[in-house]
Amino acid sequence: MRIAAVEVVVTCPGRNFVTLRITTEDGITGLGDATLNGRELAVEAYLREHVVPLLVGRDASAIEDTWQYLYRGAYWRRGPVTMAAIAAVDTALWDIKARAAGMPLYQLLGGACRVGALAYGHASGRDLPELFDSIRAHLERGFRAIRVQTGIPGLDTVYGVAASAAGGGDRYDYEPARPTALPVEESWDTRAYLRHVPSVFEAVRSEFGPALPLLHDGHHRMTPIEAARLGKALEPYDLFWLEDATPGEDQAALRLIRQHTTTPLAIGEVFNSIHDYTTLLSERLIDYVRSAVTHTGGVTALKKVLDFAAVYGVKSGMHGPTDISPVGMAAALHLDLAVHNFGIQEYMPHTAETLEVFRTSYTFVDGLLHPSDSPGLGVELDVDAAGRFPYRAAYLPVNRLADGTLHDW
Repeated sequence: MRIAAVEVVVTCPGRNFVTLRITTEDGITGLGDATLNGRELAVEAYLREHVVPLLVGRDASAIEDTWQYLYRGAYWRRGPVTMAAIAAVDTALWDIKARAAGMPLYQLLGGACRVGALAYGHASGRDLPELFDSIRAHLERGFRAIRVQTGIPGLDTVYGVAASAAGGGDRYDYEPARPTALPVEESWDTRAYLRHVPSVFEAVRSEFGPALPLLHDGHHRMTPIEAARLGKALEPYDLFWLEDATPGEDQAALRLIRQHTTTPLAIGEVFNSIHDYTTLLSERLIDYVRSAVTHTGGVTALKKVLDFAAVYGVKSGMHGPTDISPVGMAAALHLDLAVHNFGIQEYMPHTAETLEVFRTSYTFVDGLLHPSDSPGLGVELDVDAAGRFPYRAAYLPVNRLADGTLHDW
């Protein structure tokens, strides 16, 4: 089963996606997600100029060997661009193998360990009434776990607060990457954030009770001691996790946070290799792995990370915002079913325009996601529809403190 053709498709049905489509000599097609938000064309060029020429004629069934060929053969290893490109190839080859077998991918990964993957939704609001409306709307849609993000008094915009919050917060349509000539500059005040957030969770628990799983994303904005302080302050409200409390590259920071709080910790959406996790897992400094299939070398690589995590009792919490395409989302769902140490799955529904381009078969019922039993990933790419949505340059914001100092966004 040799590879006959490889295409890179870039489309923007409201936001940019990079998709790799591999076709074998006998006509079986597989898809892989290579989207890197705000740097999409870097991955497109890496694929088109450096990876595609290496694939034609290779054995499509040799997934592990192809992964090693692209990782070790390039000499320059890791990094988000390289690993997103490798992920796209790897995921497409798994899609092909499962389609050839006539099975959903999760069956080739060992079969299902559960009937569905518990998903959490993104509730937000500029103030408590908007936040409560958003939480209620998500509960009505079937979510059984809720990420809570809130406006901060004195700050005009805050990461994670939906643009639609004023309209009731029933749909998370906050898209940080904006089609502007230069990145938008936002302002930040960590002390105001640390003062405000515990009172928000106190109010949410009072309104919605003790049983609802609540999550919160710090988005890498705190120092280790600030994160430790927040984790300690949030302990009475029994968070499912505190995510990305400090910048991901500082693994030692998690040691200090762990010393001061029992709030569960999640990190990894900016990681792209198992080597980013070895210390965090072996020292049990985190509770949830937040990586995406799209950014961590594909199904092959992320399953190895999760198997390693299982040795230390660490669970999965895969990244799943709308800058992961439906192809990447489907790949995550197959892993969610197959790995024993599943924890929770992030889920942001894609727009109607996106679903014109990517025809999906996965389902969300009673708070659980399922990838479907369609052969392969269960996603089809409509190339004609993709062509109706040309690429638009967009940048993620940058963040500055009140004195102008550039801060982590």
